[in-house]
Amino acid sequence: MFAVSYAPQINNPSTPHKAIRNVNTTAPRLRLGIPKGSLQETTQKLFIRAGYDLRISGRSYYPDIDDAEIECILIRPQEMSRYVGQGILDCAITGLDWILENDIDVAEIADLRAPWPNYGPVRWVMASKEDSAFHTVKDLEGRRIATEAVGMTRRFLAQHGVQANVEFSWGATEVKPPILADAIVDVSETGASLRANNLKIMHVVLESTPRFIACHDSMKDAWKTAKIECLLMLLKGAIAAATRVLLSMNLPREKVDAVLKLLPALATPTVSTLADPGWVDLSTVVEEKKVRELIPRLYAAGARGIIELPLNKIVE
Repeated sequence: MFAVSYAPQINNPSTPHKAIRNVNTTAPRLRLGIPKGSLQETTQKLFIRAGYDLRISGRSYYPDIDDAEIECILIRPQEMSRYVGQGILDCAITGLDWILENDIDVAEIADLRAPWPNYGPVRWVMASKEDSAFHTVKDLEGRRIATEAVGMTRRFLAQHGVQANVEFSWGATEVKPPILADAIVDVSETGASLRANNLKIMHVVLESTPRFIACHDSMKDAWKTAKIECLLMLLKGAIAAATRVLLSMNLPREKVDAVLKLLPALATPTVSTLADPGWVDLSTVVEEKKVRELIPRLYAAGARGIIELPLNKIVE
């Protein structure tokens, strides 16, 4: 069984509004880290789909949210796990890459990968010039490697028994070979930047996705644990609904079995009797990408009044 939430009209997050924050300093609160930068916009949309009015101002690092029990702080993902590990934040969203880079002991609660910008898997790759003599990590013994993820790179080298000079890169890492570095370890989502700079991938060092993390001490607090579980239920429900829609249709009762064979249902479809006992209403959740092929087949099988509805959440 599962519950679905239909998608209402979502207000523009940038629309002027009255301040949402209404702080009761005596009530328990969950301090939540919201990632600044590439994950910021998609994270805000995720919270909106989950049912929260999360407002991020360009002039403040303390976003407003319409839940008096949550306090949000905007922080770069690179630093997030450190503040969670220290207990300054109760929980946060950041990438697996920065959790491992900082080597901080936090509770990884959920993988939040989703089919939205910057929420899909990204790869940290070791790369060098196409025409270079470097083909594997073993070829980099004693060489210079530029990267923003120094700790991750050093651990990868150690796993392969290679010693090299790993230098922190402040940006534009892909342009550094062959003059400023022999190789790089950099993040790549599509590989376009690597190809544009004539770089070849030697190894995939890590595949990273957004993670929901929490402080171990916070997870020992019954109230905070319950609050985190409720928040995650809604966030994961919004992600589960991202690629699915609800199809509803009327059909003659004798056509039900034929139609059911066409439906790649998430769960058992709901079949309800209509005022005319010879007809039924059938509703089911399907992948949105299959709808354009499915609707003509449903119609041919006898379905009528077919309606497609977007979903905000699916909670299984």
